[in-house]
Amino acid sequence: MADLYLKALESERKSLWAACRLKGLPVGTPERQRIVELDQLLAEHKAKKAV
Repeated sequence: MADLYLKALESERKSLWAACRLKGLPVGTPERQRIVELDQLLAEHKAKKAV
């Protein structure tokens, strides 16, 4: 079965990353901070799923 939460996180991260690259946003902007948060959430979710 598809993990919709995981897909939503990955999709949000992908779109934010593309916007940051397109706009040339520096580290420390809210968008970049959200990407870091998403990375943490993804790692936590994958660790939970592995157990």
